[in-house]
Amino acid sequence: MATRSCLCLFVCLLTAVGARAADTPSAALLVLDKSDNSLVIVDAARLQPVARVPAGEDPHEVVVSDDGRLAYISNYGAYGRPSPLHTISVVDLVTQKALPPIDLGALTAPHGLAVAWGRIYFTAEGSKSVGSYDPASRRIDWVLRTGQDGTHMIELSADRSRIFTTNVGSASVSIIERAPVAADSHVSNVGVGRGAEGFDISPDGRELWVANAQDQTVSIVDVAAKKVASTIAVAAVRTNRLKFTRDGKLVFLSDPAGTDVVIVDAATRKEVKKIAVGRGGGGILMTPDGLRAFVALGAENAVAVIDLRTLAVSGRIATGRNPDGLAWAVRK
Repeated sequence: MATRSCLCLFVCLLTAVGARAADTPSAALLVLDKSDNSLVIVDAARLQPVARVPAGEDPHEVVVSDDGRLAYISNYGAYGRPSPLHTISVVDLVTQKALPPIDLGALTAPHGLAVAWGRIYFTAEGSKSVGSYDPASRRIDWVLRTGQDGTHMIELSADRSRIFTTNVGSASVSIIERAPVAADSHVSNVGVGRGAEGFDISPDGRELWVANAQDQTVSIVDVAAKKVASTIAVAAVRTNRLKFTRDGKLVFLSDPAGTDVVIVDAATRKEVKKIAVGRGGGGILMTPDGLRAFVALGAENAVAVIDLRTLAVSGRIATGRNPDGLAWAVRK
């Protein structure tokens, strides 16, 4: 009985927002619980949460500073509120405390995030824009309008010369040739499929794969030509997120309306397997060593762990309510 009481006390302490159970490991999995407005810090080796920190209203995506000490979280708030939100929350991963948020002013409904040159790149869906924030100067130093509806997710090319976004409402991808001055940058909008949202760039930088949630397809964009090279059908109800494995051989797609992760061979464009992970598939994260994939399960308040050598579920992490955004933090 005493053992059970201690266990219950530990669970209660950990699930309370802001609770700290242990130090943040040098390598940690970060999980955003959207319905709990919190960031869960997970010891990825033991598959155990060690802390929970407030993440601001309606947190959706999370990225980590280059030194692994700070997490930046987009506070989306595009629906169900009188006006969209306009902040990026900041969490100190060492002290496990929330820091003052970044106010984006007129740039509303931030969602997608990326880190480059020490700056935080973000989409501002409510403003049809992308921008960057410089933590050193504490100011927004670059803003560019895509002119597209629902500018949602964002990635940068390996050499940082290009910015890519998916635009859900316009069924398009924006390929931005970045210049130091935003006005000198060039935007090419490429039509893809309806509900274009989750996407990833192949490790060789040649292709951009886009999950079209409403069409049950994936558009494969030739980056150099800036056009769709092919479109493939996927056996999923509503593809939401898409990620290449680190070696570029496989592509994983999650399905929030189903229970499987769909795996496609990148070379043959054919489905090779479905993995039953659970309901509400969302964010996908590949570990740097290429051995595991994590998949957020919003409907099951958990994260599935997939062994990439066997392509089978090897574990499960209990989180809070409605996990989605994932990130990997390595402290330097």
